[in-house]
Amino acid sequence: MTRTAVVAGAGIGGLAAAAGLVRRGWQVTVLDRVPAFRPVGAGLVLQANGLRCLDALGLGAAVRERGRTDMSAGTRTSDGRWLTRVRPGDLERRIGTPAIGVHRATLHELLLGALPDGTVVTGADVEAVTEDGDVRWRGPDGPARMRADLVVAADGIHSTVRRLLWPEAAGAARIGVTAWRGVTAWDGDLTVGITWDRGAEFGMVPLTDGRIYWYAAVNAAAAEPANSPARLTDRFGGWHDPIPALIASTGTVLYDDLACLDEPLTTYVKGRVALIGDAAHAMTPHLGQGANQALEDAVVLAAVADRPDGLARYDRERRPRSQQVAQASRRIGRLGQQLRNPVAVAARNTMMRLTPPGLALRAMTRFADWHPPALG
Repeated sequence: MTRTAVVAGAGIGGLAAAAGLVRRGWQVTVLDRVPAFRPVGAGLVLQANGLRCLDALGLGAAVRERGRTDMSAGTRTSDGRWLTRVRPGDLERRIGTPAIGVHRATLHELLLGALPDGTVVTGADVEAVTEDGDVRWRGPDGPARMRADLVVAADGIHSTVRRLLWPEAAGAARIGVTAWRGVTAWDGDLTVGITWDRGAEFGMVPLTDGRIYWYAAVNAAAAEPANSPARLTDRFGGWHDPIPALIASTGTVLYDDLACLDEPLTTYVKGRVALIGDAAHAMTPHLGQGANQALEDAVVLAAVADRPDGLARYDRERRPRSQQVAQASRRIGRLGQQLRNPVAVAARNTMMRLTPPGLALRAMTRFADWHPPALG
């Protein structure tokens, strides 16, 4: 008998879980509250672990064709002095595959294309979920209900499913950081990298079509008004090239008041329901692992969900690793972008300059060097 699954949320993690389950023979329904998909978001970096998950889903080659592999990279101070450097190819030589910069909309489109027609229902707002797999939602045609063998909660940091079935869990917590993100055309030379100053960070990643994805972040005791370009220009206008030009050339800038799930959940599973991605372990962006961890969740869940102890195994495998990554990302943020004390900043910078390149590369690849299970 064909097993059935309902996936709440059609983001990267939800669509990847759906694609994996379809490959394993499940009948899947994906629900998302948006009335229609648009090319939203900015860029993301697919590290080796995320790319291997896409390989398991049969999408790795397509993503590599539409992404841009890593070039030279490193970390600098705001006046352009280098703290660390990574030469082109070093990452691939170490773990077998480069990192790839890709627009979120591109990855979303490829994942949607991997699903049978009719799998995704838009304009569907989940209203109730039970541990035994009963899901009720309100869609374009009115109220609907389904009893599923598996419910995958991929509905983000403010997850409705987590709120309903994990009422004891703490919600999202501000981390005290304001961030801006943008994508802009760029035909000049660019070194992939991160730039740090006291309480501020700027990062840039080339995308396949000649555009550049960039982000900027500053410490902020309270949430700032959305769309504050003056604050962005004031803070980063004097940084090294090409940062001011990238900001000036960007038409649409996205604004976020960053948050994460600071209190780790004691389980990702209740009955037939499993949390994945940001619904389970929303993390800070400082390791660039958010989307990659969601892909790991999706592939592991799809690989084990049809086993008698499948969801328990999913929880055993995914919760310790994803929470370790989330905690490490939080630490990196405090030592990097959020660090303000000038003595501590100077000590950090000196330590980074003195760290041998091989040791720095091993630290960078600590969480990326992971292999997913086969999906058959």
